[in-house]
Amino acid sequence: MIRVLVAGLGNMGMSHALAHHHNADAQIVGLVKRSGLTDRPELLDYPVFFDFHAALAETKPNLVVIATYSDSHADFALAAMAAGAHVFVEKPLATNVIDAQRVVARAVETGRKLVVGYILRHHPSWTRLISEARGLGGPFVFRLNLNQQSSGPQWETHKALMQTTSPVVDCGVHYVDVMCQITDAAPVKVHGMGLRLSDEIAPNMYNYGQFQVVFDDGSVGWYEAGWGPMMSETAFFVKDIVSPNGSVSITEADKSGSSDVDSHTKVGSILVHTPDGDKRIDMPSEPGHQDLCDAEQAFVLRAIVEDIDLTRHMTDAVQSLAICLAADESIRTGRAIDLQGDAK
Repeated sequence: MIRVLVAGLGNMGMSHALAHHHNADAQIVGLVKRSGLTDRPELLDYPVFFDFHAALAETKPNLVVIATYSDSHADFALAAMAAGAHVFVEKPLATNVIDAQRVVARAVETGRKLVVGYILRHHPSWTRLISEARGLGGPFVFRLNLNQQSSGPQWETHKALMQTTSPVVDCGVHYVDVMCQITDAAPVKVHGMGLRLSDEIAPNMYNYGQFQVVFDDGSVGWYEAGWGPMMSETAFFVKDIVSPNGSVSITEADKSGSSDVDSHTKVGSILVHTPDGDKRIDMPSEPGHQDLCDAEQAFVLRAIVEDIDLTRHMTDAVQSLAICLAADESIRTGRAIDLQGDAK
């Protein structure tokens, strides 16, 4: 039985906690929450802590699940590994590349498993998309976005996230990770642009951004992300990969809108286009958000028990973060960022 400490009970942390609650191979030994008790009846009997380090010392977990705000991810992960625990950390792994590399180096040094919360890696439709795109061969054009029209509590959550992390970093790492899995090439240059569309966010933050990335195999990628009540519901969900031999696209599963977290991962079907004709691949029984979190946490437990090699997983996590952070730097400075392969 793997003893699990869950830090952070927001949207993702709550789902991860529920995943371990329902997994027979896990035992939750504590929940870290900044204030108050959880309102989920399934979790009411678990010890609640307000201080992460005190919880770590008292509960002595085998696995720490970190779903706090981004600026604490690296420090909490390092502390957990120093205490002898394996780590699952929500994306982004850190708020800068140096800290991300430090966390990965510590995992390698200590032999601890480190899994980063790239939930699309556990989605059968997205893994099929990647497989179909790779089958076409590159170089590739990636056209990906996820704009979210948020209001009320969701807008408050987005504003809180933007105290430390921009939308192109927070959401972008998922989709850049998909680009990297398809092309297997190193990023060369990133150019971004963005705009602050609300006086409710910090003066040094923007809630809309887009960027272009060039890879050393000639592939090019575009990603766009925006948060807030002003965002359009038109074309908020674009998922296209184009190659000289055709294209692969995800069609939207439903019309529930960009504010519905399940709509961010649901796939209606996969459309494969080649000069010889089109092929539509239906993806029935789409997993929901909680199903994906269940699968993600089951993978973490299996990685520990089966000693799965996570070298590529960790390398990809640093590379996708480096690209998105370069995009953020480009947006803030107004200049293109030359990576020269440094994000490998």
